[in-house]
Amino acid sequence: MADEKKSKQRDGSMVFESMYPLLALMLILVACVDLCDAATVVDVYRLVQYDISGVPFGSRFSSLNHHAASLSFQRGADLSRSVLILPLRELDLGFLQDYISQKQSLGGLLILLPQTLRPGNIGGGSVLSETQGFRKLLAQLEKLLVHGNIPFPVYFAFENEETDAMLADVKKNDALGQQATATTGGYKLVISVSEPRKIASPTITNIQGWLPGSRAEGDSNQLPTIAIVASYDTFGAAPALSVGSDSNGSGVVALLEVARLFSTLYSNPKTRGRYNLLFALTSGGPYNYEGTQKWLKSLDQRMRESIDYAICLNSVGSWDNELLVHVSKPPDNAYIKQIFEGFSNVAEDLGFQVALKHKKINISNSRVAWEHEQFSRLRVTAATLSELPTPPELLESAGSLSDTRQLVHDDAIIKGVKLVAESLARHIYGHQRKDIKIFADDSSLAVNPFNVRSWLDLLSQTPRVAPFLSKSEPLIMALKKELEDYTAEVSVQHESLDGIFTFYDSTKASLNIYQVASVTFDLLLLLVLGSYLIVLFSFLVITTRGVDDLISLFRRPPSRKVKMV
Repeated sequence: MADEKKSKQRDGSMVFESMYPLLALMLILVACVDLCDAATVVDVYRLVQYDISGVPFGSRFSSLNHHAASLSFQRGADLSRSVLILPLRELDLGFLQDYISQKQSLGGLLILLPQTLRPGNIGGGSVLSETQGFRKLLAQLEKLLVHGNIPFPVYFAFENEETDAMLADVKKNDALGQQATATTGGYKLVISVSEPRKIASPTITNIQGWLPGSRAEGDSNQLPTIAIVASYDTFGAAPALSVGSDSNGSGVVALLEVARLFSTLYSNPKTRGRYNLLFALTSGGPYNYEGTQKWLKSLDQRMRESIDYAICLNSVGSWDNELLVHVSKPPDNAYIKQIFEGFSNVAEDLGFQVALKHKKINISNSRVAWEHEQFSRLRVTAATLSELPTPPELLESAGSLSDTRQLVHDDAIIKGVKLVAESLARHIYGHQRKDIKIFADDSSLAVNPFNVRSWLDLLSQTPRVAPFLSKSEPLIMALKKELEDYTAEVSVQHESLDGIFTFYDSTKASLNIYQVASVTFDLLLLLVLGSYLIVLFSFLVITTRGVDDLISLFRRPPSRKVKMV
């Protein structure tokens, strides 16, 4: 009797042990039911987040965990738990402007950019045409987003096969009125990042190099100085994409090539001019040229007073037949006349034109429109050479999403380099005749197109928003090294950015795209699995113990009465 009882216990334990793998399988299936079609990962770039004097601008959030939606959704639908996907090709700017201005609730915004706008993409004629077509729309979009207080996460991504397929499915479902939710399924977009934090004490870095002139024997007077300056940093809607190929990558490239040309010229004592040449790559350009101001104030007073004039280079890579010379002093000023006539004569020899644009400085206004205005405020004669007819507004046109490599022409920069170098040389050496070309194409002093192209390609792949650059940033080290090759006494100056600007980190993330089934499907699957397990369990019990034992498993055990003593 005892043996029979032990046998039944052993059979029962075997039945339950056989159920353990099945139960584990069921739990795994339940856990994975929402992830069965998961994991497409896309790089995304967050909209800038910053404050000016405590006033918030840009995107204020970074995390995402919502279903995807498209512009095909039914009007009036609740999008507070949806990520709206907007391809730039189909962007309805009016709709987005109304949505933001009316402060309607939105789970998040994902803007899909064409691959032609990816930094470093050179492309061909069709790419250039497409990019130019997007330029105006992008400028309006960036202005809306950068100068607004956006209470939801905003990200940019580049179109690819995965995003195209996802968007096609989302549009199809939205058009049928089947908006993605937890009950209906669809695509879920997840970005898991920590909340943005303030960047403590952001720095701006200036780099200067010096080419000393030749003083006549017995001359103790300080030599006059000509400064050539360009701001190298950028600002845009997406800091991780703000490469500023034209503004102001082209100006930086032009300055480096001018430094190389005069380095060769000044390396020979016989051709060294009686002017010092000061080259400066400044930071803080988008923030009222704050780096230029601090660099100028850091100069020795005698040095600052020795500056004959300064030429600032800004956006010289996308023009055809005319460059503009922007000045603050009146056009009839003797120094301004001399600078402009020098440029005009060289431009005429090179087959294009320059025009003079005068804009008076308002000392009471803290806004600095052009870099040369920082010189003018310190009573130093200066001018800005640029293709831009008017100065950009604060935090605009300083590295926008459309300012990419394919919009900048190497030939335009080379013409700008020749204009600056020839006009400086004629001034330094006193050669005002039009038939003289010191930097002729067939000479040892010719502009090097390879150098121009190489630096332009590098800058067009390197975001340069100053608050996100460290003091030892590889780009800063590379610029310093380049100036050291061409000039002497190279120095680096680190300064704190003006306290009215506050920036936040988290500029880039990974977007996980999950295709999830509906809850109805989940419940149906669980019901089928549960039914299968019950049938299997019953079969095993019947075959090992009989029907009576199966029924006994579901009977209520008899209560035991406790005898009272």
